[in-house]
Amino acid sequence: MTEYIAHGTRDDGRHEPFEVGTVQWIRRPGEGDRSALSAGFWKVTPDQAPEPFDLISHGDETVLVLEGAIRIEPSDGEEFTLTPGSSASFNGGTRSRWTILEPVVEYFVYS
Repeated sequence: MTEYIAHGTRDDGRHEPFEVGTVQWIRRPGEGDRSALSAGFWKVTPDQAPEPFDLISHGDETVLVLEGAIRIEPSDGEEFTLTPGSSASFNGGTRSRWTILEPVVEYFVYS
């Protein structure tokens, strides 16, 4: 395996459009010869996602909320709310409904 190190600092000027909201990649999918591994900052506002949206995790994902609030309703579990400092981890294929309650900044890792 090739040695690879990714690093970065949160920079709102480096965000680009994403499926919902915007993303600043620290490690893009495929970099470092690891197709499933990526990481970055996701930003979304209630205006960008005014209605709850259904999400199927494409791969394993772990998130840490830095700002804002997200309500997550797993398809087979109890709903919970992520606020600054809280985190969650999802297996690939997990189905859930997300509601953006306040403008959110989240750090994520897909693996």
